[in-house]
Amino acid sequence: MKRLGVVGVPGGWSSERLVDALAKKTGYRLLIDMQGLIFNVDKGTVLFQGEDVSHLDGLLIKKIGARYSPDFLDRLEILRFLSEKGLRIFSDPRSIMRVLDRLTCTVTMKLGGVPLPPTRITEDITEACRTVEEFGRAILKPLYTTKARGMMVLEAGPGVREKVEKYRKSGNPVMYIQKMLNLHEGRDLGVVFLGGKYLSTYARVGKKNQWNTTTHYGGCYRPYDPPREIIDTASQAHKLFGLDYTTVDVVETDLGPLVFEVSAFGGFRGLMESRGIEAAGLFVDYVLEQLNG
Repeated sequence: MKRLGVVGVPGGWSSERLVDALAKKTGYRLLIDMQGLIFNVDKGTVLFQGEDVSHLDGLLIKKIGARYSPDFLDRLEILRFLSEKGLRIFSDPRSIMRVLDRLTCTVTMKLGGVPLPPTRITEDITEACRTVEEFGRAILKPLYTTKARGMMVLEAGPGVREKVEKYRKSGNPVMYIQKMLNLHEGRDLGVVFLGGKYLSTYARVGKKNQWNTTTHYGGCYRPYDPPREIIDTASQAHKLFGLDYTTVDVVETDLGPLVFEVSAFGGFRGLMESRGIEAAGLFVDYVLEQLNG
């Protein structure tokens, strides 16, 4: 029987669900918290709780940490070492590196011809203010974030410069500014792919009077059957990164579907609550198939 580990957050809903699904299939349970890894460069070993991780048959990455940050890139380098030494990792750390940072993800999608919302990136305060005035209403997004944490909504008018300066000084020297779109029926979409194939879609519906749809701010999941155009657009985005399991965030507009981002890890809860689909188990089945094939 295969000995596989899950890189995740102890106590995290998706991490625990994935490691439980893996244990059910293989009889082996190991949840690896990246904070506990020891990379001995001299010996070329990566230890967790005294065990050499390279001796496992594979790793499934669910989460690198509780909150997105540039530190994730350093953690991924350790996993990249394991991958290049021959350990099978799902998804490949190099693929995750290309999507973890919002700007890197955006550049890759733009070069790949993926339709995106109007967006400006700048370090210049004056240009940032000009962009907010042009957009009328804009969202400033940190380069490393999830569930809309740290985002700021700005409307054109008096006081914009002061707010932009405060935002920049709070740890956002590179400002990612996106036009705020009117969500169709107050929703955006999570289009899910497993093993390069379309799996399903769910909608995130925002709480009344909330500008975003995340469950962190009171949003909820609903089933949704998208038209082919949305699936094709999301597929165009996800193929650029080569992730084994991911969710592409899509918004419906009068100009057609636009892509917000491609998730570095892809959650399981949306499909479970909206569709009753146990994505964690499907992910495990896919990984075992790849290892046994």
